[in-house]
Amino acid sequence: MTHIQEEISAITSSLPQGVRLVAVSKFHPEGSIEEAYAAGQRIFGESHVQELQRKQASLPKDIEWHFIGHLQTNKVKYIAPYVSMIHAVDSMKLLQEIDKQAAKCGRVIPCLWELHVAREATKYGFTPEECRAMAEAGEWRKLEHVRLCGLMCMASNTDDMEQVRAEFHQAYQLFLELKAGAFADAPYFKECSWGMSHDYPIALTEGSTLIRVGSKIFGERVY
Repeated sequence: MTHIQEEISAITSSLPQGVRLVAVSKFHPEGSIEEAYAAGQRIFGESHVQELQRKQASLPKDIEWHFIGHLQTNKVKYIAPYVSMIHAVDSMKLLQEIDKQAAKCGRVIPCLWELHVAREATKYGFTPEECRAMAEAGEWRKLEHVRLCGLMCMASNTDDMEQVRAEFHQAYQLFLELKAGAFADAPYFKECSWGMSHDYPIALTEGSTLIRVGSKIFGERVY
């Protein structure tokens, strides 16, 4: 068993029922993905459209590709035919473009609203207040080719794990609020994407259903 396969096995065997691992393979070569695939991993996260295009063309077709980075509206058309989930929807304009491109492909694309709870101006995403307002306004209900499945967030880049926990907790409380409110009739609204290599154990205690782990599995980025 390779290091990559050992890490995949160790992480997946420790996850609670209903939690899935997104192996963040961005900046890592196809060979590393093939190692993880051989260990049974099927969900991989990428954040650059051109890199994803290349990998999707050459790797097994049963891989679920999750786009986890900042996505520009003019790039949506390139991944709409096959992407399994888009994690970081940070504007209604982007959501509408995903709907438009998914319609052209005859698909419904699962999406997550990106929530900004970190104490850093560099992070993208909606504030909790913006999320509440959009949920209540209901424009998302008119989009027939996207499915809003939950929320995604990144915690602050800090060594203060109590701050990280507080941010994940805030995100999870908002998720529960939305699920009981505007999304009460949407059983598919069930995903919470938070937690990375250094903080996913905390995320698991704060409702995460999708953890995005890269460096712990693949090591530091290759290119």
